Amino acid sequence: MRRIGVRSLTVAAATLGFLGAVLAPTSGTALTPGDGFYTPPSSVPNGRPGTIIRSQPAAALALARATRIMYRSTDMNHTPIAVTGTVLDPLLPWTGRGPRPLVSVAVGTQGEGDECAPSKTLTTPVGLSSSAGIIAGYEIVVINWLLAQGMAVVVTDYQGLGTPGLHTWLNPTAEAHAVIDAARAARHVPGTRIPANGPVGFFGYSQGGQAAAASGQLAGSYAPELHVVGTFSGDGPFDDRATFEHMDGTIASGYVGYFLNGMIADEPATRKVIERGLNTAGKAMLRATSTQCIFTTGLRFGGVPSRTWTTTGQSITQMLDSNPLTRSYLNKMRVGTAPPQAPIMVAVGDNDDVVPSGPAKAVVRQWCARGATAVLNRSPLPTLAVGTGAGHIMNLVLQESLTGPTWLRDRFNGIPVRNACV
Repeated sequence: MRRIGVRSLTVAAATLGFLGAVLAPTSGTALTPGDGFYTPPSSVPNGRPGTIIRSQPAAALALARATRIMYRSTDMNHTPIAVTGTVLDPLLPWTGRGPRPLVSVAVGTQGEGDECAPSKTLTTPVGLSSSAGIIAGYEIVVINWLLAQGMAVVVTDYQGLGTPGLHTWLNPTAEAHAVIDAARAARHVPGTRIPANGPVGFFGYSQGGQAAAASGQLAGSYAPELHVVGTFSGDGPFDDRATFEHMDGTIASGYVGYFLNGMIADEPATRKVIERGLNTAGKAMLRATSTQCIFTTGLRFGGVPSRTWTTTGQSITQMLDSNPLTRSYLNKMRVGTAPPQAPIMVAVGDNDDVVPSGPAKAVVRQWCARGATAVLNRSPLPTLAVGTGAGHIMNLVLQESLTGPTWLRDRFNGIPVRNACV
């Protein structure tokens, strides 16, 4: 497949930036990668997951007061780690039923570099970094939509974004811990109007769709004290293996570098396997993506088949499957191990050329068979410009910005779920 054109990425970045600028920040200064806030203590302080390590006022969106937080969470092996994020206390009242709800937003793929952390890009509709390249806070639109409804929002940076170490991209367990613990932490930020025991929802698209779904299924056991009333998961990779095969050779080809870097961070023993499997070009891709944000990765590596990065000519997925150690890790990167206890909407699109819809459909069927309340929402949009990510972006606009917020608001208002498990 030919390399994706620069113009496609530029137009996408400009479009998202324009939309974000509609409700851009009214004040505040940009955050720099050298900001000492993001350096955790030498050892993670004692406490339960969700315990706030430090906090400070942050640059605010137009509809909220913002607080940066660093909080205690756990990685996939339940080792304590420090994670950062942003709590957004809305200026508008909640006019729905009951106390003000809190939405823990799991953002879509940002990249691997620390400058890609959502707490640094939320107030930057479009920016340029010397090390990470193009930066775009493309989740600003939906976050402002939630704030406009009077919902409180917390946005995690995930493990390794902003803070030291590499981001564990598409690791559903690590993502879920960060998303759930962000909700725990947000309820204890001083000076906000977020109820300590109010209703909670999880919301995300793309990588965030995986993270939100994983949060929904883990919350009952990991954080039973949270009053979770619903989850929206849009076009999320429910099976990383299937996703990597599906996106190979598309605009998202280079994102697999984020995953390989995260795997090495999670399981250092996999480093030798990965380095043996990658050729010179593959190793260069791995190094480059470790500091990039998504638009720069797409510009540089979009459209490149992953087989051109391996010593054997196999795809990256085949390379990982050929070794027991990396195959075992890949096998763990799935959503669907347990049914969520609260209602969940899973939005998919057969027109998506980045994330395959089949795994999510299969998981919804499994959840329904196990008694969960699950709604499968199918995108009606057509397939266009295969390989450019057009379907994934179109579904984002439809499902994340329109369908998802409305569905989650209905859960907060106690409206019965329709079309579950049909």
